[in-house]
Amino acid sequence: MPGPGAPGPAPAQQVCLWQHYLLAIRSREAARIQDYQRAENALLAALEHVHALDPRFLVDYSRDPEARQFALRSSEEPLDMEVPLRVDAEGLLIEGLEAPAPRAGPALCCLGVPRGVAGLEPWMTTDVFSAAPEAGTSCCGHIVPSKVLHVLKDLLVAAIVHCRHQGLIPPGSLSVASLKDGQLHLSLLVSSGWRRIGFRVVPVVRTRRGAPGLDGARLASGFPEGAWRRLVSHGVDLVPASAQHWRVSTEHLLTRLLGELGSLRGHRLDSLSILDRVNLESWRGGGRSPGLTFDHLKTVLLWASALFPAPEDWAELQGAVYRLLVVLLCCLATRSLPHFLHPGSNLLQGSGLDLGALYQHVEAFASRPEGSLRIHATHLGRGPPPRLCHGVKELLQLPASDPSCWTTAYFDVLLDKFQVFNITDKDRVSAMQSVFLKTKALGRKEN
Repeated sequence: MPGPGAPGPAPAQQVCLWQHYLLAIRSREAARIQDYQRAENALLAALEHVHALDPRFLVDYSRDPEARQFALRSSEEPLDMEVPLRVDAEGLLIEGLEAPAPRAGPALCCLGVPRGVAGLEPWMTTDVFSAAPEAGTSCCGHIVPSKVLHVLKDLLVAAIVHCRHQGLIPPGSLSVASLKDGQLHLSLLVSSGWRRIGFRVVPVVRTRRGAPGLDGARLASGFPEGAWRRLVSHGVDLVPASAQHWRVSTEHLLTRLLGELGSLRGHRLDSLSILDRVNLESWRGGGRSPGLTFDHLKTVLLWASALFPAPEDWAELQGAVYRLLVVLLCCLATRSLPHFLHPGSNLLQGSGLDLGALYQHVEAFASRPEGSLRIHATHLGRGPPPRLCHGVKELLQLPASDPSCWTTAYFDVLLDKFQVFNITDKDRVSAMQSVFLKTKALGRKEN
């Protein structure tokens, strides 16, 4: 609590500061969307010619969720542009697609072509296919992701040249020189006005299979009724994982889950926009330093939405941001950000990030956010004292030793530490107090 000698700004002033920061972010959305749509249209024009050259590659026009997600961002990480393959995945032998081990990432598989199945002949040509050496098996060979990527790259080069010569894309928007052959995707820069937007062009096999090992029953409460079941019923995608293997991709599920959150009342998406902007400007020094990505923060929001399903948790902007902050701080303190759909997979593992330094940045913001929310010099002035005293980092590390603490009540304790717990529900207050007493007991044992 603020000491008597250092009074902080009045609550109305704090609310005004958060709202002004959000309005400043929103003021740029229209221009960002226009830039994105111009860039996307240029790339779609090239992919339309790819399809004309080779009908095995389709064009996905259903990209409204991706456009809405781009509008939320201030950061400039590359965007995925999926290129669906014209193949009936139900007719393929998807070999090895099973639930991953508890600590493994998404499942890997091979795409086998069964013998004697009509309609798969276009995928049995040597440019994308590798014949099986064994005779007498049900599989005559496999569709090889590295070969598919090589064919797609050649087609994309030809399509860019054609579209430029025919005036089908704005001058200077697409250049063959910017097309890079990544291991598992094709990187491409598209110019739109003064902005250059990076895309990862990824071939994808659409399936109607559910994600192996995915049990979302305990997560669905934070989303509109029926949304989880409806989205999961669409199946998952398979994308390149190595030269020979494909892997399950749930990116389209996550993007659409984010879109579902936008249909709810409250400040869920606003809180993500604010933290993405603070991350870019403050924690990453204007993008000059490596750090958290939008996908990291998106995962934090999805977890926060599942942990805080009550509408009142998201009714007030500052409180909504702190719902994300307490989850993010816990993940940084324990060095583990679980994948939302595969919790055994840690999105921070192997990231190469200095998680200790990141934790210090995030904790400093959570303790005294006002300095990072000032838009211009006229907002400078004496700020309030820190919101935190001591001992919060030890509390944040508790789920590493006791995973059962990953609950709403535990994070309510953290919100109370940051002085933003404003819930009046008696059962929830009681659960929070029980966890608080448990943490105090643990602290006494350690001492």
